[in-house]
Amino acid sequence: MGTFEPMVPEAYRVRKVIRELADTYTLELESVSGSPLHYAPGQFNMLYAFGVGEVPISMSGDPSQPHLLTHTVRAVGPVTQAICASGRDSVVGVRGPFGTPWPVEKAVGKDVVIMAGGIGLAPLRPAIYSILQQREKFGKFVLLYGSRAPENILFESELHEWRSRFDTQVNLTVDSASGNWKGNVGVVSTLISSIDVDVSNSLVFLCGPEIMMHFSILELIKRGFSKNQIYLSMERNMKCAIGFCGHCQFGPTFICKEGAVFRFDQIERFFRIKEI
Repeated sequence: MGTFEPMVPEAYRVRKVIRELADTYTLELESVSGSPLHYAPGQFNMLYAFGVGEVPISMSGDPSQPHLLTHTVRAVGPVTQAICASGRDSVVGVRGPFGTPWPVEKAVGKDVVIMAGGIGLAPLRPAIYSILQQREKFGKFVLLYGSRAPENILFESELHEWRSRFDTQVNLTVDSASGNWKGNVGVVSTLISSIDVDVSNSLVFLCGPEIMMHFSILELIKRGFSKNQIYLSMERNMKCAIGFCGHCQFGPTFICKEGAVFRFDQIERFFRIKEI
């Protein structure tokens, strides 16, 4: 990217737009300058819709392909709606990468459990790619994913592909069944009892709505995982991404600078405070 200017967006051209769900789109972006953007799984960019504003969005693509940025975005406000409405060859601004990554390297030689709820699977997808690309370096690999309903399952074809592997356990659940769904029904934390890993030699990566993460952590601890084995993403309302504006303050911590990925024991005392 050349000289990194954290407050200056670089122009990226939309190469492809994929409609994942009714309100969720994946955008593949290429730098207009042609410069690669190297990032680690779990980091995020600030995406800028010119004339509208910018929002923090985690990378959801393959970190081994730095010439292609992939972001999965839910259209929930003016900025994300504008980004999702981007057509092929339109231009968006990108600032980044920012944030701390998932500790993939620390997980080498360990069993890995990835838990996601809803669109929380998107920030975890780069970690999944990284683990599968060097699968021999890890022990057992388990992916637990929960969605509101079968029609809301994100990256469904990839989930089925990962599920077909002999070296990966993928368990899915939905809050409420519909159509021809014959799988698990219930919140994703109910799947924890089904996993077969060495609890004493495992790491857990967790991302989803805060209420989902709260109850998942309680179940993980009941299962015997320690608080320093659990990593979670605390994406919040980030505006500047460099700790100036204070929008993402979480207790004394700025999510954009010290997160968004945290080890649970580092933020436990703030995690349960509803006012934060």
